[in-house]
Amino acid sequence: MWQNQNPIKAILEDFNLVILDGALATELEKYGCNLNDPLWSARVLLENPELIYQVHLDYFRAGADCAITSSYQATMEGLTSRGLSEGEAMDLIKKTVFLARKARDDFWEREEKLNRPKPFIAASVGPFGAYLADGSEYRGDYNVSDEVLTAFHRPRIEALIEAGADVLAFETIPSFQEAKVLSCLLQEFPSTYAWLSFTIQSEEKMSDGTSLKASSQYFKENGQITAIGINCASPSLVTKAIYQLVSRTDKPIIVYPNSGEFYDAKTKTWREGESCDGIVDGSNEWFQAGARLIGGCCRTSPEQIKRLYEKWRQ
Repeated sequence: MWQNQNPIKAILEDFNLVILDGALATELEKYGCNLNDPLWSARVLLENPELIYQVHLDYFRAGADCAITSSYQATMEGLTSRGLSEGEAMDLIKKTVFLARKARDDFWEREEKLNRPKPFIAASVGPFGAYLADGSEYRGDYNVSDEVLTAFHRPRIEALIEAGADVLAFETIPSFQEAKVLSCLLQEFPSTYAWLSFTIQSEEKMSDGTSLKASSQYFKENGQITAIGINCASPSLVTKAIYQLVSRTDKPIIVYPNSGEFYDAKTKTWREGESCDGIVDGSNEWFQAGARLIGGCCRTSPEQIKRLYEKWRQ
């Protein structure tokens, strides 16, 4: 349905909001997976891929208009370090799209299709810092060249596109440098669309200190970037961040914050923070500010996505 189309634009022509899914890792843990591993949820691709399919299905049933694939931390470097050949690593990256598409197609075959679009598949392209597994996806202080970042990202992007992803999700990007590298890489695949979402240190700045206004302005003319925004931020930061972004672009704004809890990158644990209902409670204000794609990131669940669907579609 979405091949060579911009699925986000198509949905927004008929609906006022694209409802994203929520956290993958949290749900996999609920199914008994141990994610204490540098590969994080990509470990489940090797051990229990059927559970990834199940989580995607859970989110579609909850009302999500898309599935973000389990490729966030599935990289050539990370997978080959586990003993996989380059060909096996590429096949496993492609499998993240196949699992999401199968869940979507199985769901859609049985769905009554009342007041919702056919969901699309957003292939996650996580940052270089996710591979490093040292918390630098929230700092952006890699100190590597554009060439290193390009060589790191290109094979996974190629695999995800070849597997049939509807759109790429350049997500949790902390560095303006890395965002520019990804934007340039996207031009090598002219029929492909992507969204671009940053991590932030405040309502006004990306994690590396670059202003959101400057970032939004820079990517304004790239027609392949179909939406721009933030993810994995506290819900309390979202509204003001949206205003920064919309002041310099007319692209749809995407926001999918975390639950409001606080992540300790050293201990790899979460501690209590804001209410987990933040994405539902905040969605009216975020929509009024300009957001048109809303969902959840770390520690959110199908229950929140279901409530978001009920709020906006029923």
